[in-house]
Amino acid sequence: MKSFFNLYYKNLFLTNRLFIGLGCSAIIFLLSFFLPWLADIPLVLFFTLIILLFVDIWMLYRMPQGVFSKRHAPERLSNGDENAIGIYIESFYSFPIKLGIIDEIPHQFQKRDVWFKTDLNSRQHKLLSYILKPTKRGEYNFGSIRVYVQSPLGLINRRYNFDQNETLPVYPSFLPMRKYELMAISNRLSEFGIKKIRRLGNSMEFEQIKNYVSGDDYRTVNWKATARQGALMVNSYTEEKSQHVYCVIDKSRAMKMPFEGLSLLDYAINASLVLSSVALLKEDKAGLITISDKKGATIAAERRPAQLNKIMEVLYKEKTRYMETNMELLYNTIRSTLKQRSLVVFFTNYESISGLQRQIPYLKRIAKFHLLVLVFFENTELKKLSEDNAANVEEIYIKTIAEKFVYEKKLIVKELARHGIQSILTAPKNVTVNTINRYLEIKAQQKV
Repeated sequence: MKSFFNLYYKNLFLTNRLFIGLGCSAIIFLLSFFLPWLADIPLVLFFTLIILLFVDIWMLYRMPQGVFSKRHAPERLSNGDENAIGIYIESFYSFPIKLGIIDEIPHQFQKRDVWFKTDLNSRQHKLLSYILKPTKRGEYNFGSIRVYVQSPLGLINRRYNFDQNETLPVYPSFLPMRKYELMAISNRLSEFGIKKIRRLGNSMEFEQIKNYVSGDDYRTVNWKATARQGALMVNSYTEEKSQHVYCVIDKSRAMKMPFEGLSLLDYAINASLVLSSVALLKEDKAGLITISDKKGATIAAERRPAQLNKIMEVLYKEKTRYMETNMELLYNTIRSTLKQRSLVVFFTNYESISGLQRQIPYLKRIAKFHLLVLVFFENTELKKLSEDNAANVEEIYIKTIAEKFVYEKKLIVKELARHGIQSILTAPKNVTVNTINRYLEIKAQQKV
């Protein structure tokens, strides 16, 4: 009895076509009171409709499983990127059908319109696809797939429920990382807006002493070894391939600010992941430090094959804290973790020059031992307001305040340069390209 209830009550839906037919029967029945020649027509129409209804039910329910559907989703989703989700649908009916498909997507997307309409011929199958763009890292729970099937008669819909419950993790943006990797391997990074930097001079990492051969640089002659061996000996150098590149991510409240759906922390995490990937491809060692009021994750710089996955797993779990950054703790962490001079890319944010001045003493101490590049963000909304034309007194006031904040950002860049600290002031959406450009420029100039 319960299975009958579930099959014919919970999963059987009447269509508009049936109600239109019943409405027409009722109207003709009313007209038959005034037009006697219509007396038998409404009854014929009504019983014909009832017969067709039972025929339609028989057509759709004579097979216990008339259709099959399954979701095709990746093992993990990429934060802030367009992820393709597929729905496979197959018909086992011997006649063409119309389908309506609902996929129960995670509540984080707040979308209630994932509804597909399609047609399938007898024994046909299709693969439908749609795009999801998550804006937060974490776990996303998908539900069932509901398929509504309609026969050529179109009087009812039979619903099929396919249990496709699954939980997918949303990781930091890794889809662009793959594109950058391919471009870096093929030396086509300029297609992403990344500048091609000419390398200056020669690397000075010593490799060995060897006999002079024609074509060697006379400036590399080792006169002491030449005197001992009685033959001309030269120093052999190899290109520096083991520079340490550390991404330091600020998780304080300054990084909570959202732009285009993503927080500044997410932009910093995505850029760090891509920078680490490119650094490893360039045969450097990549490491990671996260900081807020407390010490976060620390990953020592390595070039192991699993290093990037290790960084990604750590970044997946990072969340913004609502306290100020403990710069003294950051300085101590860097001093204890970084055993040699390294490139330190610090992702943070400042809204005023006073906020920077509280941290300048610690930044100067870090820059004394390492090459520090401080990455912070333009407030694109304020910049847009400062560039708009003002039409009244209120807009003039708003424009003036916006210009003040935009100007303060430029003062921060000058203040950092005055203390010998490199900086990148960038719009959130351009942070990845601008950071990689600066890394390639530093690598080409051999400043580390």
